[in-house]
Amino acid sequence: MADDSANKKQPLLSGLTDQNIGTVKKRRFRRCKSTPASDADFFGPYKGRELFPGSNFILRNFRPSFRQASLLLIIYLIVGCTCFYLVRDQIVGKKTNGILDALYFCIVTMTTVGYGDLVPESVPAKLLACAFVFSGMAFVALFLGKAADYLVEKQEVLLVKAVHLRRKVGTRQMMKEIEEKKVEYKFLTIAVALLVLVSLGTIILVKVEKLNIIDAFYCVCATITTLGYGDKSFSTTFGRVFAVFWILTSTICLAQFFLYLAEIQMEHRQQSLVKWVLTRRMTVVDLEAADLDDDGVVSAAEFVIYKLKEMGKINQEDVALVMEEFENLDIDQSGTISNSDLLLAQSVE
Repeated sequence: MADDSANKKQPLLSGLTDQNIGTVKKRRFRRCKSTPASDADFFGPYKGRELFPGSNFILRNFRPSFRQASLLLIIYLIVGCTCFYLVRDQIVGKKTNGILDALYFCIVTMTTVGYGDLVPESVPAKLLACAFVFSGMAFVALFLGKAADYLVEKQEVLLVKAVHLRRKVGTRQMMKEIEEKKVEYKFLTIAVALLVLVSLGTIILVKVEKLNIIDAFYCVCATITTLGYGDKSFSTTFGRVFAVFWILTSTICLAQFFLYLAEIQMEHRQQSLVKWVLTRRMTVVDLEAADLDDDGVVSAAEFVIYKLKEMGKINQEDVALVMEEFENLDIDQSGTISNSDLLLAQSVE
């Protein structure tokens, strides 16, 4: 009975008891003997298997490779171009070439730009346009956005090299800087790409579509924001060939631009919160709230948990779930998890 009562009073992380906190401060934490040397060692036994139920499905649908996204885009455009070409006589408006117009209409529909220069007239053509606009929006949201994010990440190294052009920066230092300022570099990369696309679109509209520079810039803004007023659009053969690539790229770039901007704001807000949590003085009320086992003192583990909760990294439900898992693994109720506990837990399962 005495042993049981003593075990209940042990702190959450028994390795950080009051008597060895000073030792912890004097030395760095070292990798424990049972910890795998690398991620490859840890995931080795699980290669080819799901780490958790449904994990393969999630990774397959929400994190496609650039090659997969490109292949699916090509299939989507081939199917869309074929369908709209077959109903080309039921689409009215400014036409140039049958196949080009079908591809151009597919892109305009997919990105929801909808200039109105080509309009479905019959019931089958309208139903077909409805099907492709919804499938196109889903495709852009699930696949092309991730592919664009992948491409931006690949360009981050080039951006860092350009920033430090006159300084000799090692590979390790460069990768460290990219990791620390990942969102900022993504934002700068996509901002440069967006500026290039806006300038290129304006030039093509002026030179090819014979618009004045104000109307050209107006058409570019209406296009990349998917407003598509329709009073200005691409009507020449070369202009629509250019539009097929430019509309898709520019609309996705603008979406990524605002996404990264929102991420930067959230990151700065989180950093401000963390700084405030770590610098403010701890009060008696905080001490009582951090004392999870109600023993009148706050251990290092309790202090860490309390600060993480203040930072918004975890909440009470997370702590309860982790403690429940700990108690399930602690078969002998000793307050620690050993190899014997793991063997007993596996035998129970």
